[in-house]
Amino acid sequence: MARNLQSAIGKYLTRFYDTVPHDLDFKSRAEYNACMELSGKVAVITGASMGIGEALARLFAQQGASVVLLSRDSARAEAARNRIGWLERTAAFSCDVRHTEEIDRVLGLILHHFQRIDIWINNAGHGLLDSVSQMDLSACQEMFETNFFGALAAMQKVIPIMTHQSGGAIINVSSVAGHIPLPFHAAYSATKFALNAIGKGARVELKKAGIHVMTVCPGYVRTSFGENSVRGHELKKVRPNSVRGISAERVARATLRGYRKQKREVIVPWPMHVPVKLYQLFPAIVEWAMGGMAK
Repeated sequence: MARNLQSAIGKYLTRFYDTVPHDLDFKSRAEYNACMELSGKVAVITGASMGIGEALARLFAQQGASVVLLSRDSARAEAARNRIGWLERTAAFSCDVRHTEEIDRVLGLILHHFQRIDIWINNAGHGLLDSVSQMDLSACQEMFETNFFGALAAMQKVIPIMTHQSGGAIINVSSVAGHIPLPFHAAYSATKFALNAIGKGARVELKKAGIHVMTVCPGYVRTSFGENSVRGHELKKVRPNSVRGISAERVARATLRGYRKQKREVIVPWPMHVPVKLYQLFPAIVEWAMGGMAK
């Protein structure tokens, strides 16, 4: 009986996620701000060689921004730049955010080419699929170096630049997993919980400097993220096979809307607000349902 109810809750959340139109969004109280238009702005995106990063680069370039694509692999960054077009307003550089000297180097190149940085998007990251009891500690630490400390280092480097310019925006691409800890993905969730906290704290600290900080939390996204995740010893998932996920382009559009409205946080697609709020209010129910879906 309990097992059937557990399965039913999981199936309900799955149907709700996939049947509600994903292009809908909660109406924000924030008013549209013409100063947040992209034409003439310089946007820098880490992890921009594929997936959400590439989709953000394409959309921001289409909206008139000059876009810098960063990736650990310069060839892949350049290939993404060629795919999105707008070659006269884009650039691609190699940058491993785990190393502050590489961030310093690429900042020098960006300022030489474009003279300013208006938007910095921390998107670089990867996953680790394993249980807490079995995961390799060094693999966990390496993931934190990219997902969290790399983003934090980039923020610390770009904040003085934006302060000198009297404004700018920092966008951290996190995850719904930063609100709901996922079993067998707990270390990845931990990096995103930390990123959420840093971003929201910095938002308050930097408001008077005219620097807007926003956190983006996508749900399931159709990218190669899972394929590129580090795989440990105990491989289980809580994502139902029937969940198709949303496109990287959908995440990019939601990010752009959130930037223009100066939102604190964007959760995309909007039906994911339901499990996030449910976990905040009734965590035992969500944990119970996830336990039934883990396989």
